Amino acid sequence: MTDRLDAQIAFLSEADKLKSVLRASRLHDNSRFENSAEHSWHVMLYALVLADQAGPDVRIDRVLRMLLLHDIVEIDAGDNPIHGTVDHAAMEAQEKTAADRLFGLLPADLGAEFRALWDEFEAAESPDAVFAKSIDRVQTPIGNLANGGGSWVDYGVTFEQLDTRVGVPVRRGAPGLWAWLLPRLQGFFAK
Repeated sequence: MTDRLDAQIAFLSEADKLKSVLRASRLHDNSRFENSAEHSWHVMLYALVLADQAGPDVRIDRVLRMLLLHDIVEIDAGDNPIHGTVDHAAMEAQEKTAADRLFGLLPADLGAEFRALWDEFEAAESPDAVFAKSIDRVQTPIGNLANGGGSWVDYGVTFEQLDTRVGVPVRRGAPGLWAWLLPRLQGFFAK
């Protein structure tokens, strides 16, 4: 029992480092950049509050677990902004290596369970993962609308880029949410 608890506490201690990973997105009040731990909490809250936007086959408890774990790899791999210039193959390799290390800190059963949820989220094929991805993608645009453009201004984002990188997954997993968000985005980018 002590070895198991030691491993669990070691993982939790390592997870604390997610609080130090800064993202490209800012808080709604534009006072500072968000960290990845805050983002993980906030997208979980989004999923819980917006659960009525999920399809009938979506299990919100699994979505919440995916969203809790989805960015933990950023402890090692860092945050790669969706609108930044990124070598996607290299980023994917770094994140998989980080997942191996971080989930490997846990007892084998928990490590395998959490890694499977992380892999499922990354693949975005199951109804749960499709909805989780859509919620992950929608949080920052809502924040950017609140703070005057935030990372869109910093990265020179166009509406077309936003539609491709955000619209496609949100339409796929939460079409009603996209229908609500689209006119707001069009209004912002029409300025």
